[in-house]
Formats: sequence, C-alpha cells, structure tokens
Amino acid sequence: MRCIQIGLVFFSTLFGCASVDRQACAPGEQSTVSDVLYFGMAKPTGGIVTGEEWAAFLSAVVTPRFPAGLTAWPASGQWRGADGQIVREDSYVLNLFHPAEASAEREILAIVAEYKKRFEQEAVLRVRSSVCTSL
Repeated sequence: MRCIQIGLVFFSTLFGCASVDRQACAPGEQSTVSDVLYFGMAKPTGGIVTGEEWAAFLSAVVTPRFPAGLTAWPASGQWRGADGQIVREDSYVLNLFHPAEASAEREILAIVAEYKKRFEQEAVLRVRSSVCTSL
C-alpha cells in the first residue's frame, strides 16, 4: 500500500509540473505563442535558396497566412542530418507571434510543408514557446 501511495504522489507531482508551463501575464500583456522556424538554405541537389527565392516564399506562402506581421533574419548554423553527418549551412530564421489556436497551428504546418517541398529540405526546425506580449 505504501508503494501505491508513493506512486500516486510521484505521478501527481509530474502532472502538476506539466501545468507550470503556462505563465500568468502581467496587466496589459496577453498570452501568445511564439514560433521560431529555422529554414536551411542549402539545396540537396546543389545550390542554395537565393535571397529572391526566400523573399518570394515569404510573400507568397508566409505573409498571406500571418498578415499581422513577422520577423525574419539570416543566420548560419549546423545540424546533424538523417545520415548522421554534420551539415553547416546558412539559414533564415522566421519568428511568428500568434494566438494559441488550431488555425494558426495548421498554418505553421503548411508553411513548413511547403518549404520542405519547394526547396527539397529534409527538415525545418521549429521552436514553440508560450510568451506574454504587449504593444
């Protein structure tokens, strides 16, 4: 019986920690989702995603889905590909703030899928955070 009680306390603690992720926003702030997406620029068949291609992708694919605004900047980094090799490449980082809604989630997934298809990418890294924002 003692083991069951300890187990219940353990699982209660785990489930309690899962809800700590949500923070209370200060007056004048609103709870928002921040998605940061990392898009590699190297094409597997050779070449890179050019600045013009990136601008066209933002204009045609991202902006219609998030017309309220976005921030993008160039970066460089590295990651381990599915074949285990370290890949160093230039990239673009895209930061989107949006409400925690299913429609926004669908739009983010559509952006990632279109980039992977259009530029033959293996992956697009996504970092999603709950944040408080104010204007």
